[in-house]
Amino acid sequence: MEKNLAIVLVSGGMDSLACAAIAKKENEELAFLHLNYGQRTESKELECFHAIADHYHVSQELRKVIDLSFLSQIGGSSLTDKNIEVKDYKGDSGEIPDSYVPFRNTIILSFAVSWAEVLGAKRIYIGAVHEDSSGYPDCRPSFYKAFTQVIKEGTKNNDISIVTPVISMSKDQIIKTAADMGAPLEKTWSCYAKEDKACGVCDSCALRLRAFEKIKMEDPIPYAKRPKYT
Repeated sequence: MEKNLAIVLVSGGMDSLACAAIAKKENEELAFLHLNYGQRTESKELECFHAIADHYHVSQELRKVIDLSFLSQIGGSSLTDKNIEVKDYKGDSGEIPDSYVPFRNTIILSFAVSWAEVLGAKRIYIGAVHEDSSGYPDCRPSFYKAFTQVIKEGTKNNDISIVTPVISMSKDQIIKTAADMGAPLEKTWSCYAKEDKACGVCDSCALRLRAFEKIKMEDPIPYAKRPKYT
């Protein structure tokens, strides 16, 4: 019998960590996929990817890091274009922020599906969160439903599925899920702007800090500033 192998997209953030913890529970073996796309915190995110992979004993043969630096050539995002400043958190908004990387998740999933065909993996886990969908259109459940149809139409073995186990969770629920499963939150990174100490004021830092405050847990990563958001 073939092993039950799943691919997990691991950015190095909290959402993908919780996703990896759930995938570990549901599958016999995991393969981890990470993308370098010219983001400001690329080195730190890669460090976190390997730390999380070490924690879950993912072999080197089942870790893949792909260069998508062309996304920085395309630009259009404060994460990849140094001419666009990373904005401080200004409160919740329904507008798409300039941290959105155009069509990134579609490109990432395409690589994951390609690798799944090679490995014979039937499941691809991604830590998309619907709470982010007001800002990121490629985090909506409808997007993953549509992409699943693309997989069915465009692959040799059309039985690959996308699994989004945290898509309906809030950030504080994601933290609690990760903590309850013994996942190493201290090995994650969420900051959009800095790699030594998290800035504490970008959108991603604010959402993370607010979630930790809500459940009265101490965020274990270092911050240059720790504003109160609740």
